[in-house]
Amino acid sequence: MRHLALPVLVATAAITGAAAPLPLAVAQPLTAVQGQLLITALPAGSHDLRLDGQPVHLDGDGRFMLGVDRDFTGTKALEWVTKDGRSARRDLVVTGREWVIDRLPARLNPPADPNAPRNLEYEARREAEVAQVKAARAETSPWPFWRAPFQWPATGRISTHFGAQRVYGDIPASYHGGMDIAAPHGTPVKAPIPGVVRLAAGPFMLEGNLIIIDHGRGLFSAMMHLSKLEVKPGDIVAQGQVIGRIGSTGRSTGPHLHWGMTWHGVKVDPEALLPPMPAKDATGR
Repeated sequence: MRHLALPVLVATAAITGAAAPLPLAVAQPLTAVQGQLLITALPAGSHDLRLDGQPVHLDGDGRFMLGVDRDFTGTKALEWVTKDGRSARRDLVVTGREWVIDRLPARLNPPADPNAPRNLEYEARREAEVAQVKAARAETSPWPFWRAPFQWPATGRISTHFGAQRVYGDIPASYHGGMDIAAPHGTPVKAPIPGVVRLAAGPFMLEGNLIIIDHGRGLFSAMMHLSKLEVKPGDIVAQGQVIGRIGSTGRSTGPHLHWGMTWHGVKVDPEALLPPMPAKDATGR
């Protein structure tokens, strides 16, 4: 899937002899699709951007990003203040996508036994792992790493797309919150854009060896199931720098990279940000 080209938001109004009235409404809506990381801009000099009343960071030249939840449909409100002090508003209309849905018989997903003994050791370990991930995303860099054009972290077969989901009878399981790239064990994994390494640890029970990179302003990458970690927390990584190697650690059925991205906790689709996959990476693989 190619990067979605998005129009620049331009607030205009007819001015006939007198100053334009307040507020300024931009009639043409901005559109996005479910799971999209929207990267676009307001006119220079705009400030105090809000999405449904919540503040959104706006760079000095008007550039900003926001994430759209995989299951959201409908309209959100973008509001900001123009350079000349007028309040402005534009609707963000989110349309649906066709997800890969695997429908299976209900018998293949039996309900949990309420009388089964609790695995206290597992619960304690998992709680500690989740706490590490949460702490890694608690701090976010002010640096604009997120403005770089994205590159593939590895090349290979896309074995699972973002948003794919299994439905057992009428009961949906959790959707797939990232994209999986299947490639041989040991294949280099590279930083798709620059960032600060916030976590490099493992193996975790589900994620295996895990790297979390902070790309700035609430955007994070999580690289999972790695066989080897080649960075440490606090490292500032350049785009294309090798950060680890593909493996099958954690809950995995074969060597692959699971790449998940979040914007302030909202899961977004990395694939939509990428150019066409190259036939081979710089290593010749």
